[in-house]
Order: sequence, then structure tokens, then C-alpha cells
Amino acid sequence: MTDTKGATLLQALTPIVFLTILLALNVIIYGADATSGPNQIALLLGAGVAGIISWRLGFTWKKIEESIVKSISLAMGAILILLIIGSLSGTWLLSGIVPAMIYYGLKVLNPTLFLFAACIVCCIVSLATGSSWGTIATVGIALLGIGQTLGISIGLVAGSIISGAYFGDKMSPLSDTTNLAPAMAGVDLFTHIRYMMITTVPTLTITLLIFLIWGLSLEKKPLGSQDSEVLRALENSFDLNPLLFIVPALVIFMIVKKVPAAPALLAGSLLGGLFAIIFQPQVINQVSGIDDNYVKSSFLAVMNAMSTGIAIESDNVMITELLKGKGMYGMLNTVWLIICAMIFGGVMESCGLLKRIADQIIKFAHSTGSLVASTAATCIFFNLTASDQYMAIAVPGRMYLPTYTKRGLKPEVLSRTLEDSGTVTSVLVPWNTCGATQASVLGVATMVYAPFCFFNIISPFMTVLVAYLNIKIRRLNDDVEKQA
Repeated sequence: MTDTKGATLLQALTPIVFLTILLALNVIIYGADATSGPNQIALLLGAGVAGIISWRLGFTWKKIEESIVKSISLAMGAILILLIIGSLSGTWLLSGIVPAMIYYGLKVLNPTLFLFAACIVCCIVSLATGSSWGTIATVGIALLGIGQTLGISIGLVAGSIISGAYFGDKMSPLSDTTNLAPAMAGVDLFTHIRYMMITTVPTLTITLLIFLIWGLSLEKKPLGSQDSEVLRALENSFDLNPLLFIVPALVIFMIVKKVPAAPALLAGSLLGGLFAIIFQPQVINQVSGIDDNYVKSSFLAVMNAMSTGIAIESDNVMITELLKGKGMYGMLNTVWLIICAMIFGGVMESCGLLKRIADQIIKFAHSTGSLVASTAATCIFFNLTASDQYMAIAVPGRMYLPTYTKRGLKPEVLSRTLEDSGTVTSVLVPWNTCGATQASVLGVATMVYAPFCFFNIISPFMTVLVAYLNIKIRRLNDDVEKQA
């Protein structure tokens, strides 16, 4: 990277401040729709401001362009995986795999263990779908109604739902943020997920224990009928054959055997389409709109599930909303966001502006623990100021990557910190797109449910604690020592 002695801290912060103001305006004006275009434009405009400063510092357009191309190239692997994930989510929905996960997950509900079970159900659904928003807007609403009939505090119920939903959002390979964080740090998706287990498993365990103990102390009323309606709707819409779990089991097996993410997920997507043809002929016909030619019907349904997405009708409104697959088309907005974020990062990096900011912060980070703490604080700062979890992952990721490398830390240490602090805290901020959306969907004010989102609150503290205790902190020289 070219040294930029002439870059002042003010110059380095100007594009960040400009971007933060634009993103805040986008949230105020567009709300949850800010991520569907306005934020991408804000990133490009922020890159323009950084480009002007870079030009004033004496850098040529060729140098800036080279940095942009290099930055985007770092995310190409994640973009490819995102597109494959879009097709996988579609075929797993069409085949009944995701509905079966939801169905059997709901079966574990027990009135005496409602908070504990609700959190687990949301964990399962969000892991299967990769979407905290989809989980909360569908199963979450049903669980909230059940909790209310039991006389449990609405904020407490919402906290258990959001805790479980954001566990899946953080850990599922189908999640946007789970792909964005390793893309920013330059690490393989499944390496990132496996490494997150070091902090996520203890955090979830503590969260579940809190809900278990708290739930057992509550006086409960008889369970309502909303869960039965959801189960009946799933039974009527799909053949919920246990054999469907063969597909996710095979994908998990491939992951354990360290098969690269792209081929493993592509295999899962194709197997999902095959199982849809075998087990869900009625769904195939409904989605394709063809009843007299099953070969043509199957081709159309599977192809649509993988590409443009599908919507499966049900006799339950909430389940109908859940039974919508994105396909690859549904991932294009996230791809667009990643490219724009990488352009912004590329320009900022080309003239050393990110390095200038990072150097200022890193002066106070003398240990691995303090570096991780600084990263976590920066992610939370962007959730508070930029009002978007993608920004809270993308910008700090690009900002701190050179420092982690210089300190001899593997990129998964950075990617895990980004998720532990950027992804999960977004929903705790009322003016963040996540906080505003969930408050609206559940009808529970952010500050009412936030104190009970134990998973989201504990996660950033856990990642900092693990770093300070030096628990399984991976370093670049570890591989060299193993080979010696």
C-alpha cells in the first residue's frame, strides 16, 4: 500500500462521516427499504468523496481503480456462494426440507418450558432459512401470540424469539451476514462458521439457561391453539417425510469433511430439487401451474426455485409468508451491496485513509484482547451511526484487516469479531434498520425487548473475553509451526 504521509485524520474521517450522514438519512426516509438501493448509492457517493481526497493527495485514477478491482476480487468467492445459497434456499423450500425443520422444531414446544423452547425453535428455523427477519416475521409472530396467552411478558417473549433468530442469522451458511463477514476478512465460509462456535456455543448456552430458569419461575396458562394451526398448515401443504433430512445431513457431512463451500452447497441445492420431485408432486404442480405433464412441471418448478424464486400457497397466512423462496435473483441485492461496499473500501484503502484511521485507534490496542475490543466497539459504533448491520460489518472489516494480518492473526479472528459484535447488536438499536423492522413486525418497542435479547447482548462481551483470555486465538505462524 502506498504511504500517505499527507493524509490527516480529518481527511480520513471525512468519507466515513459523509457516508454515516447519508446512511442515517436513508434510514429516516426509506426505513427498512434503505438496503434495497439507497445504501448502495450512499456507498458509491462515499467512495466518490474518498476518491476526491485521494486525488488531492496525489494518487492517480489508475491506482484507485486497481485498488477497487482488487477489493472486489476479494469478495468474488462470497458472491458465488451467495448465488448458490439462493438456489439452495429455493429447492430446500420446494422439497419440504425447510418446512419439515420448522414442523419438527415446533413439536418441541412445551408450556412449562416455553421461553427455552421458543428460543430453540427460532434457532432451528433461522438456521434452516438463514433469515432472522423471515423467522421473526412468521414463526416469531406465532410464538409471540402463544406467549401472550400464557401470560408471559411480551418483552421477554420477544427477547427469546430474537435471541434464537439471530443465532441462526449469525451461524447459518444461508445468511447474508454470515457470508458478508468472511468476505470482508478474506476467509472461507465454513472456516468462519466453525471458528464462531468457540464464542457462539457458550453464548447460546448461557442464553438458554437464563430462559430456562426464568421460564420455570413463571406461572403459566394453558397453551393456545396457534401452534396447532401452523402445524396443520404445514401438514396440509407438504409431505413431511423424515427422509427429507437426508439432504441437510449429507451437506453437514460434506462440511465436516471440509468439502469447499461452493460445491457442497451446490450439491445440496441439486439434491433439494431431486427430493422435491420425489416427495412433493403437489407442490411442484402448484408452483409450476401445470397438472398434465410432470416432467415439464418438475423442470419449471425446480428451475424457478433455483433462479427467480417461488411462493407456495397455504391455508395459513403466516405459513404462506414463510413459504417464499428467494432463488439466485433474491441474492442480487446483497451482491450489489457487497460490490458497493468493496468499492468504498477499495478507494479508502488505495490512499491509506483506512490505515490512517486504524492506526489512530490501534495506538490504544496493545494486545490481541484490546484489538478485538476496539473492533467490537467500532462495529457497535457503526450500528449506532450508520444504522445498518451490513455497514457495521463491511466498513470495520476493511478497516481492520491489514492490522490483524500485521499482528499475525488469522482472518477468521476478525470475521468472528465482526459477527459477534456487528450482526447481533443491530437489532438492539431503535433507529437501525434491524431494530426498527423487528419492533414494527412484532409490535414491541425496541427498548422493551432489548433488555431480554440475552444472546445479542452477551455476544460482543464473549468475543472480547475469549480474546483477552487468549482462548484458541489463531495465528498465522500456527501453520508454520505445525509443518516444522
